[in-house]
Amino acid sequence: MLQDSLFQRVNEALNSIRPYLEADGGGIELKEVTAEMTALVELKGACTSCSKSHMTMKAGVEAAIKSAVPEIKTVIALSQALEEPAAL
Repeated sequence: MLQDSLFQRVNEALNSIRPYLEADGGGIELKEVTAEMTALVELKGACTSCSKSHMTMKAGVEAAIKSAVPEIKTVIALSQALEEPAAL
């Protein structure tokens, strides 16, 4: 139940930045919130090949999530193809 609530809160935080990503042809999907308080996200569209994706993750995605859901300790971007943490 707690994980469901955290998932919903993190997803709501992502809703605040989705329009900016979509304006540039990208997107983001929350895949999971782990018991270790890690949010696993998947960048989509133009965000997967953008040279600024690392900055987007740190300054945009991670900041928005941690501001809205302080319980989250880490945000990791998954590779679209492998569903493993991407080297950003």
